[in-house]
Amino acid sequence: MPILRLADCPAKPWKNGLGRTRELAVHPPTAGMDDFLWRVSIAEVESTAPFSAFPGVDRVIALLAGDGFTMKLDDGRTHALTVPGVPFAFPGEAGVDVALAGGPNRDFNLMLRRGRMRGGVEAWRTPGAHRPDAATVLVHCVQGRIDTDEGTLQAGDSWRPGRGAMVLHEGALALAVRVEALA
Repeated sequence: MPILRLADCPAKPWKNGLGRTRELAVHPPTAGMDDFLWRVSIAEVESTAPFSAFPGVDRVIALLAGDGFTMKLDDGRTHALTVPGVPFAFPGEAGVDVALAGGPNRDFNLMLRRGRMRGGVEAWRTPGAHRPDAATVLVHCVQGRIDTDEGTLQAGDSWRPGRGAMVLHEGALALAVRVEALA
């Protein structure tokens, strides 16, 4: 289905069991937590629970809703994830603890199998027509309204683009996921 409604994606426990996630897309389609090449999900962060470890996976995270949190990585870095739609990349094997800035949060996640895939998350804010390229595997509507050739996206909806175009309305924010296989 080209349009995914968040409410239609069942919540599942995190790999470490300390939170919940909703998988939007995975490749290959039958892959599990240990054998995906790439995976896109939305996580609910409601406590100071550490992130699940994903050795050999590159991760990109962006805040969707809530006051955010500060990520404390085991290499000594800290990152304040407090502005919606601003991607932050980190290694999946890193130990990550969080300190909430307020109440519960929702974040967007891209995971890529290191050495086999590359990609990233881009924030699109400019109103008007956009044509995703062949590497764009998913577009998520963070806020506002986005029209696609297959229907309209509201906040929380995602689109698996084919060859179609999309139009961001004034005030819309989209996260575009690009993924490519490495040779």
